[in-house]
Amino acid sequence: MPELPVFTVADLEAQPQLDVPSFVNDDAVDLGVTAIEVIRSRRLNLAVRIVLRGDVVFLAKLRDTGAENDPWLAGKAAVVERFGEPSLLVRRRHEEAGTPFDQRDDVDPDVFRAHGGSLPIRVDGELVGTITVSGEPDVIDHEVAAEAVRRFLTR
Repeated sequence: MPELPVFTVADLEAQPQLDVPSFVNDDAVDLGVTAIEVIRSRRLNLAVRIVLRGDVVFLAKLRDTGAENDPWLAGKAAVVERFGEPSLLVRRRHEEAGTPFDQRDDVDPDVFRAHGGSLPIRVDGELVGTITVSGEPDVIDHEVAAEAVRRFLTR
């Protein structure tokens, strides 16, 4: 098995963010299709979900993914919705501070899952949605979501 990528807080802060003047359902579908292209090119076992203004606009479950991925897709996205940052960045900030996310008193671990794979979607700085990937080790989930965003932004 190849070595897993390592992301520091600085690495994550330096990654491109999806903040555009407009983002509608068709854009969400385009982003989802882009994520599928990344997933297929890497032969990964992943599900991808895009939520826009509270509505699931895109959902695809490739290879062996299924209902067991749903709590992870929702939990990672809940972290982004609450904290406004990529789910892996939230976890890394907590680790760097010496306060593991899962030890917070104000978050239900069944609802909030600070694992890599969910990124914010913003319109003019306002959080309007998430792209979330689940099924592989969380740093791979994050890497795929980030690559889909990069490709979407440069199309």
